[in-house]
Amino acid sequence: MRRREFLKRALAGLALTPGLGCNPGSRRKKPNIVLIMADDIGYECFGCYGSGQYRTPNLDELARTGIRFTHCYSQPLCTPSRVQIMTGRYNFRNYKAFGYLDPAEITFANVLKEAGYSTFIAGKWQLNGIKQYPGWQDAGRPGHFGFDEHCLWQLTHGRADGERYADPLIERDGELLTGLEDRYGPDLFCEAILDFIERNAAGPFFVYYPMALTHCPFWPTPDTPEWSDPAGRRPGDGYRGEKRYFPDMVRYLDKIIGRIVSRLNSLGLRDDTLVLFTSDNGTDRPIESKLGDRIIKGGKSEMTDAGTHVPLIANWGRSGATGTVCDDPVDFSDFLPTLAEAAAAALPGDRTIDGQSFLPQLRGQKGNPREWIFCHYWGRGRIEEQAREYVRDKRYKLYDNGAFYDLQSDPLEESPLQRPGSEAEQVRRRLQQAMASVKSGA
Repeated sequence: MRRREFLKRALAGLALTPGLGCNPGSRRKKPNIVLIMADDIGYECFGCYGSGQYRTPNLDELARTGIRFTHCYSQPLCTPSRVQIMTGRYNFRNYKAFGYLDPAEITFANVLKEAGYSTFIAGKWQLNGIKQYPGWQDAGRPGHFGFDEHCLWQLTHGRADGERYADPLIERDGELLTGLEDRYGPDLFCEAILDFIERNAAGPFFVYYPMALTHCPFWPTPDTPEWSDPAGRRPGDGYRGEKRYFPDMVRYLDKIIGRIVSRLNSLGLRDDTLVLFTSDNGTDRPIESKLGDRIIKGGKSEMTDAGTHVPLIANWGRSGATGTVCDDPVDFSDFLPTLAEAAAAALPGDRTIDGQSFLPQLRGQKGNPREWIFCHYWGRGRIEEQAREYVRDKRYKLYDNGAFYDLQSDPLEESPLQRPGSEAEQVRRRLQQAMASVKSGA
């Protein structure tokens, strides 16, 4: 069965989300959507979340004039997060292996394309299995997952073939780009996005930008003095580079987002475009960041807050909430249903979608916020690796092995509660029931 025919059958029969005020005959204009996901950077690295160490003026302004969520949680590692955010499904349902997205899945790009959107992805792909799984290679996989156009690193070539930063190796719509000496990968991704937005300004369009920044290797950016010397663009030995360049990479991440927002403004599209920014997991472990009086050590690949607590900033111009801080819990399964509701699109009717929409909050409404989030983490997808699970609310966290933490007093999870008080015990039982309800619906 052809992919398009399969999607039509999967999406058929499911009514559009009630209460949206839209139906297939509605004349209401569908919003453009730009979803940006940074790589390996936690909430503690942004000024709007209290950091005085890093410069992020463009994101701070988006938060000031939009909505900033204080309780957004990803998976602890890149592929698990990417699989979940794109499909709206928990990892125990669809995670097969590191660096791989099962072709049987339906993504938010598939859903939005069926709803009439032009779709584009730029940045880091890393979902084909690369070379460790030769049978999984397919240069057409972005199109299979709903993207009309792409500009990607790690589509059919692995990291050993070329980098994402200086002198990058990038594929654009199935063609390997050449003549990229002295170019910077994130600039090329940004230029491709700006080109797509200009060509599709009539809308509606969907841009998904899984950024390369700020993943290691920590190297100079074009705004770093060392960039002027080609020999200085790849400093340091080993995989990670030199962490002294991490603040420069954060600054450049913010600069690129400023370029995208500026182009939306110049084209008169800001009030018609929902911009979302988040990150795939916490900061890499060599990085230590100061947040107020606290020093937060990066916790990538760990299930603590340092590995899973990520920023979420939304800005919809005058169409959305402004100057708002939202404490409602959000996890990565919630993005697909949120985008679908914004686009008046139907969700796939043939599979479980675990997320729930936070679109009302983006409009300044109360909505139906989650009471808890669930995490199933099987990092590298190896047979010998033990999968772990937890369920948590804004304060308490319960693991599948029974460990129970009060994150307000113990954010590093050093001392599980042995004898919870009556109030905490009630929460523990509620979280235990929530975990059971998730798995019973498998």
